Amino acid sequence: MGIYMSKYIKISFFFYIIFSLNLYSEYEDQRGMTKLLGNETYLRCAKEMSKSDAKVYELSYNRTSSMPLSPFAGEYKPKFLPEIPWAGSRQVFTMDVLNENVNDGNQGTQMDALGHFGHTEEVWEGEGEADLSTLKYFNNFSGKEVKPTPESPLKKLGIETVPPIVTTAVFLDVRKHIFNGKAMKAGEYVTIKHIERTLKKTNLKDRGILPGDVVLINTGWSDNYQDPDILKIYYQKAPGVSYNLVKYLSEKKVVGVGLDTWGVDTFADEGEYGPERAQNPPGIANPAHHYFLTESGVHTLENFNLKGLAKDNVNLSCVMILPLKTEGSAASPIRPVAIGVPN
Repeated sequence: MGIYMSKYIKISFFFYIIFSLNLYSEYEDQRGMTKLLGNETYLRCAKEMSKSDAKVYELSYNRTSSMPLSPFAGEYKPKFLPEIPWAGSRQVFTMDVLNENVNDGNQGTQMDALGHFGHTEEVWEGEGEADLSTLKYFNNFSGKEVKPTPESPLKKLGIETVPPIVTTAVFLDVRKHIFNGKAMKAGEYVTIKHIERTLKKTNLKDRGILPGDVVLINTGWSDNYQDPDILKIYYQKAPGVSYNLVKYLSEKKVVGVGLDTWGVDTFADEGEYGPERAQNPPGIANPAHHYFLTESGVHTLENFNLKGLAKDNVNLSCVMILPLKTEGSAASPIRPVAIGVPN
């Protein structure tokens, strides 16, 4: 016990020193639920990673040109350059580049900045120029404050405003506990009842979801994630979270919500959507992104590899998610890791 407590205290102190200065900054008015990150979440995290039988789980996929690619983010074609000799030296170095017009932030395992989505008062029907005069973002920032010109980076709410996310992750395997091991279908919604029933079937039934947690939901849609992506199914459709669940998780004050899908929202053909679609507010195509990013300040986490957590039934872990500080960007590639104990 003495050795365990000593290790726990050292890790807790490490977290405090490394991250405490990130809590209060010039970005204070541009942060949502990440304001809850601090000593309490670091201590919860330290407790999980200090356990002697804890394991490290990679929650990201390898980034390759043959992985499932977002149709919204341009082509993704890494080009690997030949070795480059350094004149007057025995050294050589290697480099690689990405193709022109590729959106690296929204490909692969990634997270969205709060400035990724905004909303206007009127619905744009898709013809002519959209009227952006009423455009609003999180914390009531106007469109001109966030993006002054069409070509400018995000001047507010960019990914550089997101602090290191170090907290406890609650893993909810609805595939296992609700759908009897079968993957959810495109158009199906994860509901509040699904989450509450799942919690009751795990060792988290008394703990529940705490403010500052990250919530990770396993739907089974990742069965369609292939590399190389020969069948091209993964990005066509997806299950997602219901609008009522989005509000429920926001009321729980979670920092981020991630699924093993590409969009957190639900995407399907007409006739495939579940009845929960009726909860969606009118004129909002992506209700989960809308409420999380523009209303409650919860970050959306996408293309998470949750198979390791599912295999080992890791219901609670210490999760570390660090976006790149790419100034003005609406998203970032990430390499999240979870440290927790198999059950």
